[in-house]
Amino acid sequence: MPSFIRMGLVLMAVGAIATTILATTNAATEGAIAEAVRLDTLKALRSVLPVGYDNDPVEDTVMLADVGLNKKGTPVKFYRSRKGDQAMAAAFVVTAPDGYSGDIDTIMAVSVDGTVTGIQVVNHKETPGLGDKIEASKSDWAESFRGKRLDTFKWGVKKDGGGFDQFAGATITPRAVVKSVKYGLEFFVKHQAQIFAQAEPVAVQPAQAAH
Repeated sequence: MPSFIRMGLVLMAVGAIATTILATTNAATEGAIAEAVRLDTLKALRSVLPVGYDNDPVEDTVMLADVGLNKKGTPVKFYRSRKGDQAMAAAFVVTAPDGYSGDIDTIMAVSVDGTVTGIQVVNHKETPGLGDKIEASKSDWAESFRGKRLDTFKWGVKKDGGGFDQFAGATITPRAVVKSVKYGLEFFVKHQAQIFAQAEPVAVQPAQAAH
């Protein structure tokens, strides 16, 4: 067999082996990344969902689309918690488009009786030392949402006649978060049956309550 043919076969074999190794490595890497994302998601959910559920909310999800939950109107994933066959609460991300420096993404959870069980800001570009107090690591401001309902609390910052504190020199940021969480709560209350019943992406009409 001519040497150049032998060399070609060797190179083909090496290439095949390299491709197999690369594919295996990529699969392993993708699996590790997926698991890391899953664990991060579960950690965020545990920070806002009430305790006591016995399902896996990362897997028990439904997608609903509404322009009030995010300005693009793209489907939002609702993570559902249950105990046995009883619905307990759902967690989802709302986006405030009117932060001082842009969008503010907040994961929030609401129980089936319409009570906010927790919120956590997960992404923002607000001013360090001022607007960033919306972060749980910067202040306990986000804890003030826990236990709040639509019918028993004045939704707004105190400067606007509401019950939530604003920050010195940074009213726009907390106002935006309060507004978005209120809308998320209104949406949940109005569409709770769909949130816990549907299994496929569904487009719904925006809640009609004032922001």
